[in-house]
Amino acid sequence: MNRLTDEFARSVPPPTALKSKIHYDGEVKGFGLRVTKAGARAFVLNYRADGVERRFTIGSYPDWKVSPARKEATRLKRLVDQGFDPMGERHEDRAAPTMSDLCDRYLTEHAPRKRETSRREDEALIKRWVKPEFGTRKVSDIRHADVDALHRKITGHGTPIRANRTMSLISKMFSLAVRWEMRDDNPARGIERNNEEKRNRYLVGDELRRLTEALAAYPVQMSANAIRLLLLTGARRGEVLAARWDQFDLDAGIWVKPSSHTKQKREHRIPLSAGARLLLVEIKASAGSSEFLFPSAQGTAGHLTDIKRAWASICRLAGLTGVRTHDLRHSYASMLASSGLSLPVIGALLGHTQASTTQRYSHLFDDPLRAATDRVGAIVAAAGEDKPAATVVRLKK
Repeated sequence: MNRLTDEFARSVPPPTALKSKIHYDGEVKGFGLRVTKAGARAFVLNYRADGVERRFTIGSYPDWKVSPARKEATRLKRLVDQGFDPMGERHEDRAAPTMSDLCDRYLTEHAPRKRETSRREDEALIKRWVKPEFGTRKVSDIRHADVDALHRKITGHGTPIRANRTMSLISKMFSLAVRWEMRDDNPARGIERNNEEKRNRYLVGDELRRLTEALAAYPVQMSANAIRLLLLTGARRGEVLAARWDQFDLDAGIWVKPSSHTKQKREHRIPLSAGARLLLVEIKASAGSSEFLFPSAQGTAGHLTDIKRAWASICRLAGLTGVRTHDLRHSYASMLASSGLSLPVIGALLGHTQASTTQRYSHLFDDPLRAATDRVGAIVAAAGEDKPAATVVRLKK
């Protein structure tokens, strides 16, 4: 067995009877030149790992010359002696999960536990940003800098809030990847998010009257009724649209939202106002056989899932600007606060689990608090006014 040379690698003829033939080196055991019937040439190393014969391709000739290929074969043989398996590592790398695999597993195993609206948002973010940016890359290869670059890229498109939501999604996916043993750390941890201003938009002044008139004039009353119920209960949009008749006791005036429909993932029981009960009675009177308050407008199974177009039209009719359907929930809370109801009561009606969440409405207590303190001021002022002395009248025994 002769020592391989570049001259031999260049001039050795392809085999005629076999698909390929390996010419082994006389210096490094297992190192050889593989020549195919089509004339392709590559340097290989044969070795044994855990009792299994393996063949590792070092590189193609003439990209690799004989001398550096022999040195690489020598280096790999030392690693094999230390228990390293080059071919096994390559197979593991090829089988390693990609970001596309992680996205699919997230949508299959984790997303179904979330609310329908959140699940749809996750699907949209994965389709728009995560898969196009990272899909073919290995989960283990993603670095903090890669995630930060994506955050800046989405922000640069003029959607800073969506950039933050995408980071929250990616961070959750990598937390699950750690649990699923796809990698050891979360590269999305520590990403600096864009500043988000809390919205405090409420219906004020004449806006409520204009909204009421626009709802009455809107031709699709099912959507209008969904919006009325949002305003009368302060419920979230998904809770109202997915509401079923079996959740309501109209005689007792109670709505029991199941844990599967609430953000806090627990049952939420609220009393209904007289206005809400009257609205529900009217809806019930004209309802068909559907189990949902607001069945799908297309006549298919399921419930109404989107009122964006209806809301946009109603806002135009009412002359409202900068108002989202979620702001109806804020308006409901603001009317409770302005009526003097306490934050714990407001939080209970809205289904808040944290007192800090309700605290955002504390500034709305200014008017009832001012009225209360004015009463004290009036009493104190009255006490200081001059009044005629009292006349003592003796009672006969």
